[in-house]
Amino acid sequence: MHAVSGMPEEGEAAAEAAVKPVVAVVGRPNVGKSSLVNRIIGRREAVVEDVPGVTRDRVAYDASWQAAEFTLVDTGGWETSVSGLAAMVARQAEYAAQTADVILFVVDATVGITDADEAVTRVLRATNRPVVLAANKVDGELQEADALVLWNLGVGEPFPISALHGRGTGDLLDAVVASFPEVPQAESADEEGGPRRIALVGRPNVGKSSLLNRLAGEDRVVVDEVAGTTRDAVDELIELGGETWKFIDTAGIRRRFRNLQGADYYATVRTSSALDRAEVAVVLMDVSEPLAEQDIRVVEQVVESGRALVLAFNKWDTLDEERRYYLEKEIDRQLSRVSWAPRVNISAKTGRHVEKLVPALETGLASWDTRIPTGRLNSWLKELVAATPPPVRGGKQPKILFATQASARPPHFVLFTTGFLEDNYRRFVERRLREDFGFEGSPVKLSMRIRDKKGGGRASKGSTRPDWKR
Repeated sequence: MHAVSGMPEEGEAAAEAAVKPVVAVVGRPNVGKSSLVNRIIGRREAVVEDVPGVTRDRVAYDASWQAAEFTLVDTGGWETSVSGLAAMVARQAEYAAQTADVILFVVDATVGITDADEAVTRVLRATNRPVVLAANKVDGELQEADALVLWNLGVGEPFPISALHGRGTGDLLDAVVASFPEVPQAESADEEGGPRRIALVGRPNVGKSSLLNRLAGEDRVVVDEVAGTTRDAVDELIELGGETWKFIDTAGIRRRFRNLQGADYYATVRTSSALDRAEVAVVLMDVSEPLAEQDIRVVEQVVESGRALVLAFNKWDTLDEERRYYLEKEIDRQLSRVSWAPRVNISAKTGRHVEKLVPALETGLASWDTRIPTGRLNSWLKELVAATPPPVRGGKQPKILFATQASARPPHFVLFTTGFLEDNYRRFVERRLREDFGFEGSPVKLSMRIRDKKGGGRASKGSTRPDWKR
């Protein structure tokens, strides 16, 4: 069986358009960075004390302003030409700045420009990132003149604010959002509202139309022993488990487009279109025959489409004990990499256990919709990396700076790193994500944004599809 790589070729960009912009809050110690973070996220999460250097690690939070969502990264105080703990804190801030889309540089306006501020400014310029300058501790009009001096830093207009009282933070956030990179909105296949949408897929003649008729309680689709009788994608509203679902019955997916002629070719194209319109796919397989390459290909196509997945094994009631034994072996061997998918053993002809489809669909869709808060995700990741660090590559050990969930439907996680993470380690992270957070029935995408070693840009590596099959 061929390999499905979890990584594109070297130089191929990740699906970065889905990643929320990252704003790194940097500055020397005790200028009010954590107070500003608390003000922006609207709750007291960042540690605040009137002691320099309380924040020692990068901490990531979900934040939003005027409907714009972003990831806010709080950093330790940043000083140059320091050693020990202070040097470690400085590197934390440098990493955050180099993986950010926008840098929010916080300066204490009441102190003015220090040598450390000027040194930080030189490093920030080298990142080639937009810099928004926050002149903090301007509590009233009398202090605004102090902020004007900060023009001399040469990073643009200083925004006079009071993180403690909230003064001026709206204008500051307007400037931050205006600095976000322009990313074209990905076309969404989701139809907002209405019943949840299910694509009923499988190779030709496995019983898809018979199952749809059984679920509907009447003959709505033509059923014939000739493979490929159904050539149109037919939408049917069906009530199951007290809820209305929209089923998209499809023509059987065939292994190779180029071998198809006429109506069969267009039926295959319509099947792909049905998957694009669906939220979850039920892959139906006929267990009276050995699992075929076509069955595996159908499952692969569903996972690549990013839809939630339920495996339905039809004609289960026709099996004897020996066939069931060998079938379980086939499933374990050929479908091991989608062991996360709910499985139902049914009979479309007799209706055996078809009621079990509903909880399986609900489980898959719940996982598909799941979002993990950035703070919780990074606490989990910190423990994971401490217990099992990434392997050394080229004599250096890459560090994972922080992570964010770029999107749901399906869950897509982005790791911000200082170097390339090997396939095995990314699979390990995905496996632990599933173990600790669930995601039963949903693909999980994992990609990376790698800090450019020179600090002048960012290299992106990632998977636009899950690494699910050897």
